[in-house]
Amino acid sequence: MTKIYTIINITLILIVLCSAADSKIEDSLFASVGTQAITNSDVVNEIKIILIMNNKIYNKDEQNQIQSSAINEVIKRAVKKIEVSKYEDLSYSTQDLNKELERIANNLSIDAQALKDRFKKQGIDILTITESLKIELLWNSLISSLYEDRLNVNLEEIDEQVSLYKNKKDVYAYLISEIVIKPASSSELKSEIKKIKDKIALNGFEKTAIEFSVSETASKGGNLGWINESIIAKKFKSQIINTNVGNIAEPIILQDGVLFFKIRDKKIATKNINIDEVKNQLIFNEKSKILNMYSLTHFEKVKRNIVIKYY
Repeated sequence: MTKIYTIINITLILIVLCSAADSKIEDSLFASVGTQAITNSDVVNEIKIILIMNNKIYNKDEQNQIQSSAINEVIKRAVKKIEVSKYEDLSYSTQDLNKELERIANNLSIDAQALKDRFKKQGIDILTITESLKIELLWNSLISSLYEDRLNVNLEEIDEQVSLYKNKKDVYAYLISEIVIKPASSSELKSEIKKIKDKIALNGFEKTAIEFSVSETASKGGNLGWINESIIAKKFKSQIINTNVGNIAEPIILQDGVLFFKIRDKKIATKNINIDEVKNQLIFNEKSKILNMYSLTHFEKVKRNIVIKYY
């Protein structure tokens, strides 16, 4: 990885010195993922996208984490692109694509046009973003089709949660960030958890998420945004509501990894939500968590069968 970081260090300097939309980068091949070529400018653009998505400017202290996250993202996207291209019947809805763009804009507290302008200012066409989102939506469609028969949801538990919500006087929303690390053997679990805790203490939660999390939220510093407690799964809820703002909940051991939550803020939430909507959202969230587990497993299997070379 030393050679990789040497190359990216050069391009990062170019980002700082030449951030205008008309800046030119001397391009060359950075890596190949199967038949997919990745250039230096692909990585530089990914770094810019990560900075924009997190509402940040380039900071030398965060250089290694952002570099690592950008490299992981372009490699991951190339792997997914190769895999989804094998299935002709996959599709996505324009509505879902627009929702994703709106979600990105909302996270930055701007509208869709301002989002386009922000990318344009950094020399990034919005089509680059939509293409990335399309690959992710097609990948999600693939995972759903492959594993939909394994989506077993405990409806009794969900009904219990809905009942609790219905009878509760005050409902809160929590601003949450997450880190998800890969599963570890029982002999290594304690040391892996300690490693992440030490990294958080040293570098902060956000930087650690960017560097170590395997979740799709990694490039956003683990940010999950505001989540109403009514749609938080029962196995996570007690950890979240019993953790003070600014603190990190005790790690949650899952089948597909270890989950760390940071509670960044808390507020009273509106309670005028349709009960059926709450139930449907809980079912959707539970299925999404199961699909995320299969997504990680399927990705690792696909990646192992693709040759990745760095230049």
